[in-house]
Amino acid sequence: MDTTTTTTTVLHLLHDPTNLSSHIQAAKHIRRLTKTSHRFRRQLSPAIKPLVSMLCFQSVEASEAALLALLNLAVKDETNKISIVEAGALEPIVSFLQSVDSNMQEHAVAALVTLSASPVKKRAIGASGCIPCLIRILNHGSLQAKLDAILALSNLSTEPDNLTLILQSNPVPCLVNILKNSKKSSKITERCISVLELLVEFEEARVSLTSEEGGVLAVVEVLESGSHQSREHAVGTLLTMCQIDRCKYREPILKEGVIPGLLELTVQGTLKSRTKAHTLLRLLRESPYQRPELESETLENILSNIISQIEGEEQCGNAKKMLAEMVQVSMEQSLRHLQQRALVCSSSDLPITASCASEVSLK
Repeated sequence: MDTTTTTTTVLHLLHDPTNLSSHIQAAKHIRRLTKTSHRFRRQLSPAIKPLVSMLCFQSVEASEAALLALLNLAVKDETNKISIVEAGALEPIVSFLQSVDSNMQEHAVAALVTLSASPVKKRAIGASGCIPCLIRILNHGSLQAKLDAILALSNLSTEPDNLTLILQSNPVPCLVNILKNSKKSSKITERCISVLELLVEFEEARVSLTSEEGGVLAVVEVLESGSHQSREHAVGTLLTMCQIDRCKYREPILKEGVIPGLLELTVQGTLKSRTKAHTLLRLLRESPYQRPELESETLENILSNIISQIEGEEQCGNAKKMLAEMVQVSMEQSLRHLQQRALVCSSSDLPITASCASEVSLK
């Protein structure tokens, strides 16, 4: 059977008004055909409206089959994403986010991850009421639902209106908890810290982060051990805080032993990380307050001296040598604090091994 005949047969089944089993069978066929084929996603786009109608059926089997078919139709197809949202899919999808059926909840979050990858519909998706549901899932959902929820929030957070809605749902405690309990090099950590970097532009988020036990420390640990992209977001988070109110946030950042990680970034980070790390070091090395004459070996003077030398170096080998010396000095000065951190944190970094992408895997 050629693709045209197959498409016609499936669409005929889907439009049969008298037979629920025909609808379910058609939805399953669409899910299978569109799993890997962009051609079928294009040919079967007329199925979107009847599939969206199926989401409102009383049959859980029908709703699940339709949702999975829509998910596969949307993957890597911007036109279908837009059509699914415009056909009215968001309202039933948001209701599934609140379902006691964990499978339906997971499917709904997966659908939102894919739909929220559309730049055209981010605002509409955020306005649908899904954001508070996604934050609740970060607290109480299954592991897979949590992973997809942070992906969806990360996609949505690039729209300013959505960022305000995310902030209203008090997400920082959830994000800090994920950072504490995820492998620092994981994709979930990367997405989590990227959202946090955007949120700390708001005072409410900065206050929440510094008030949360281990909040700033969690960011510092990502800066030290995360992926290149995660470290870039982590240093950006701390830099934003310090640039907005250095008097308020300099000490909370310094006391978490951030200096060694920042110095390493000035040599080994990405271009953006190196630039941000240099800027943050400049903000941290001098007190914003008028203070009595400092002793020559204070951290401020050491930083000023070493940083100025690193900035003037042309050879990476010499810079790395000075970096090692600076790390040693800083470690000696903050030994007591770092030992306390080691005792507290050695058993708390539980790995999350699941991998994530900007759009969820086809089901």
